[in-house]
Amino acid sequence: MILAGDIGGTKTVLSILMRDTNGSLSCIQEQTYPSKQFTRFDDILDAFLPAKGGVKSACFGIAGPVVNQRCQTTNLPWLIDGAALMARLHTPKVKLLNDLEAMALGMLYLPEHDLVELNPNAQAQTGNIGVIAAGTGLGEAILYWDGNKYYPMATEGGHSDLASRTAEQDQLLAYLRRLYPDHVSSERILSGIGFSHLYDFLLEHNNAPACPAVPEPDSQLDRNAIISRLGVSGEDPLCIKVVKLFVELYGAETGNLALRALTTGGIFIGGGIGPKILPVLQQGQFIEAFKAKGRFRPLLDKISVKLSLNPRTPLIGAINYFDL
Repeated sequence: MILAGDIGGTKTVLSILMRDTNGSLSCIQEQTYPSKQFTRFDDILDAFLPAKGGVKSACFGIAGPVVNQRCQTTNLPWLIDGAALMARLHTPKVKLLNDLEAMALGMLYLPEHDLVELNPNAQAQTGNIGVIAAGTGLGEAILYWDGNKYYPMATEGGHSDLASRTAEQDQLLAYLRRLYPDHVSSERILSGIGFSHLYDFLLEHNNAPACPAVPEPDSQLDRNAIISRLGVSGEDPLCIKVVKLFVELYGAETGNLALRALTTGGIFIGGGIGPKILPVLQQGQFIEAFKAKGRFRPLLDKISVKLSLNPRTPLIGAINYFDL
């Protein structure tokens, strides 16, 4: 049996698969768990694994930095240890990957109908590929091209400094420094909580009246989801501005990743937020911010930027890891 997992701050997905004599994979069991309802990852394994065992290999994509095959998850209180999992599963074939590392691998297996091209001027090129994903947090990874095959490289680029490009974004950065005086990272905006931060910032600066449908920050309702939904649907002026500003910042950071890794092979966008705001991503502000890099605009103008519509991409990468 092959055990694969996508371990995120919001949900954890586990899958058990079997490979037949022809090499084809078939899913035996798959289950999604709300991560924050469990104090340890082992508790999810207890609920999921069959009593008989028999796992031959296991690979997990985890939302957090993996160092020496150990990971302290970024948005959960879990410590996941590869050596401990080897002992528990009775197999030496256990691999912990950063979730974006797993997502990057999964992108290589997606069919074209799972991808949406955002750059109308994109040209097919070889070279490194970048992967960026806004969801519970902001993840970034690289697929390094050696001329023959791709190798995934994990990063924690989502926690690098947030950059501003306009006078309005200068004001936003000053606003965020009041909330996070030690460090304002890109993840503070380019993640779920970012919609609330942008809404409160724009409201404070009198960009539009408050939306009656948006709850207070201490509400039990999903405030971020409500803001983004109202912005995408065009139902509220302030929420529209929030989503447009989010998209501009997302495009700019995606362009930063393209420059840092020289991703002539393209960029893939994953994560849960992208598909939900796709209509706005396609309006042009995203790709304009992506390309707005001065002398490097001609380079970025040709780079493919594809959004993944498949939420199982990190799991697909974990499933196929040992076939690389």
